[in-house]
Amino acid sequence: MAFLLFISFIILLRIGELILAKRNEQWLLQHGAVEYGKRHYPYIVALHVFFLISVVLEYYTQQAHVYSAFLLVVYFVLLAFKTWVIVSLGKFWNTKIFHIAEMPLVKKGPYKYFKHPNYLVVIAEIAIIPLAFHLYYTAIVFTLLNMMMLFVRIREENKALLV
Repeated sequence: MAFLLFISFIILLRIGELILAKRNEQWLLQHGAVEYGKRHYPYIVALHVFFLISVVLEYYTQQAHVYSAFLLVVYFVLLAFKTWVIVSLGKFWNTKIFHIAEMPLVKKGPYKYFKHPNYLVVIAEIAIIPLAFHLYYTAIVFTLLNMMMLFVRIREENKALLV
């Protein structure tokens, strides 16, 4: 029951994030934003969809259905940090890479301390969500895939920020 509630929450949260990103995308484009990294974006979407599928499949193929209450609490602390990231960026937060020329970078919230705090959240989520339910294969495979994807993603974002 805990798993079903948790994974449902995660899926609904992702849908909400995509809706927010779409609204922000419309605002950004209306204000002259240019999108970067279009070629790799479908792979990011696929990675996250297959991640959720893998979490569900691995969970339901396990013999024992156990979870770590500690890691679930860690996840919700991480979610608070993610909220801080999103609120700090405001209309600039997105799942895609947009840049508005001559617009100064956001330097508040966690952006005062980290260059890419959102990616710290993503790295932690990819590990913590499956580990909370002892889904080691998903945690390892998707952590490695996510590292490769973030290598491309951060390079593209850094290029966009130099424009």
